[in-house]
Formats: sequence, C-alpha cells, structure tokens
Amino acid sequence: MNARRFHISAMAVVVVAALCVLLGSAAAQNPGGAAAQAPPQPSTPLPWAYPLGPGAPPLEPNKAYELPGSSVKFTGTEVRNAFNVADWHPGDHPTMPGPVKNGKQPDVRGCGYCHLPNGQGRPENAGLAGLPAAYIVQQIRDWKDGLRKSSEPKMGPPAAMLAIGKAVEFDAAREAAAYFSSMEYKKWIRVVETETVPKTEGSGGMLIEAKGGGTEPIGQRVIEMPENLERTELRDPRSGFVAYVPVGSIRKGETLVKTGGNGRTVQCGICHGADLKGIGAVPPLAGRSPSYIVRQLHDMKVGNRNGPWTQLMKQVVANLTNEDLVSIAAYASSQNP
Repeated sequence: MNARRFHISAMAVVVVAALCVLLGSAAAQNPGGAAAQAPPQPSTPLPWAYPLGPGAPPLEPNKAYELPGSSVKFTGTEVRNAFNVADWHPGDHPTMPGPVKNGKQPDVRGCGYCHLPNGQGRPENAGLAGLPAAYIVQQIRDWKDGLRKSSEPKMGPPAAMLAIGKAVEFDAAREAAAYFSSMEYKKWIRVVETETVPKTEGSGGMLIEAKGGGTEPIGQRVIEMPENLERTELRDPRSGFVAYVPVGSIRKGETLVKTGGNGRTVQCGICHGADLKGIGAVPPLAGRSPSYIVRQLHDMKVGNRNGPWTQLMKQVVANLTNEDLVSIAAYASSQNP
C-alpha cells in the first residue's frame, strides 16, 4: 500500500471512529433511537428536486454551433453524440481518456457527455471534478450491486446512470475516476436567497423557465436552473447555474451543518470537513449542486441509496425535514469549493 493510500485509509478510520462515537452519544441521549422520532416518510419524491418532463429540445442536426471563447464548431448531431463527447475547450482539462470521451456502445455513454469534460456536472447529475477516486468507484459498485437507485425512477438522468453503472467495466470506471479526481472543482453555482422565483418546468432532468413565463413564491424549494439556457443546451462547460433558495435558509443550514441543530442531526464537518471540502474518501459538499445534495439526502432517508458509507448517514438524515434538506443544501452550495 503506498503512502497516499495509507493516509486516506487512516483518515477514513478516524472519520468512522469519530462518527460512531458521536452517534453513540446521541443514542445514549435518545434511547428510543432516531427511527422512533423520524417524521413520516414522503410517499413521493420532491418534484422540484426530481424534475420530470420531455428530454432536451432537439438541435438542428447539420447546423454548425459556436460558443463564446471556443475556437471549434460542432453540429447539433455532434453535440448530442454521447459516444464522442464534443469538447468545446480542450485546453481547460487533461486529455479525456476513452471512458470519458467515448464510453462503450451500446450502454455506456462517455462520462464527459453528462458530467462535462471538465467534470463540473449539471443539476441533474453529479459534479465529479475533485471527488475522491475511491468514492467515485464505490458509487459505480453500488449501482452495479443494486444498492443505489433514485427515488424517482421516471427521472431520466439517474435512470441512465443506473443502467451505465450496471454495464460499465471496473477498469473503465477506475480510469474515469482517476481523471475526474485529478481536477479542481470550480465555483459553478450562484446561490440566491429570494421569496419569488420564475415559474419552471422540467426539461432533460433539470428545471428551466416555463414557456408561459411568470413568477411564483419559492416556498420550501430549491429552484436551480441554467444561467444561460442556450449555452447549457449546447453542453457548454463554462456556463454555470443559479440556485434560488428560501430567504434565511443559508443561515438555518449553517446552524444544522455546524451544530447538528440541538440533536436533530450530526455536524456535517465531522466527516466532510469543517469547510465541507471532504476528508479522505469522504466527498466534498462545498459549492456543489443543491438539487443534487437534496436528492441524495432524500434517497438515503427513504432507503433508496445504500452502500458502505451510506450506512453512516442513516441516523444523520433520519430526523431531517424537507425544510432541513433545503437549508443544508443551500448552505453547502453557497460555500466556496
């Protein structure tokens, strides 16, 4: 075992031990256990976090599209080719290996198609840049072993990832994981507290502004959408997103993240680091998609996401309300990666 792997393994042991001690203390204070106090589980997922709707609108197949700052052009057909990922800015990242650029037909798309060549990701999937390689590989293993699925089976991107996870070979998964983990995740999402948001509809697994326009109260939701829809539809890896969150949610989330909310949950920094930038094989949360964070917490809470590390999250999420999920995601996403 090399020094780096030993360091990560040792750190993981420390994290697990610390969390077990804290969870044991919480159990002693609450003999009934978290499950006894858990609120009723929702029978259907949060519709704003699991957007349904038609796939992305078609591009003109033979039109040559351009993007700001890029010296290349791609036709609509090339942009939508998941087995030969269009690379608008090849200088922004290392050379894509085969699993990231091309995948393997017919079932395994090039990873860079959904997660983008720079690994920044989109609201309907994970930002992979900067995640620990071991963590990425473990998620593939969990999909393959049937331990992970989405709470909304009709949502296209998670369903596609489930199929890919079952079909991909581990050598390819490890190669892709090494590629994405080697890159720095950059600030990508602008978090804005507001009382009113644009009316939205689902498109390709993400929220976009509704065709009829208009606004509505945000309620207890995260409304994450492209800053520039046209560039996002062209899979521009430099065009990010805005996430609207309820007024006061960032402060509420900070309290839950840093203190556990007077026993409602466990301080996130124990495993994810005081700055939420991850420890060892535990993934970073800072600056990541709030929609994605909410989905994962919800999936863990209702038992649709399992696996070795997820077991440590069960008591963490057991007593969290939907408002808590929104607040935690709002705070985490507002932090610098």
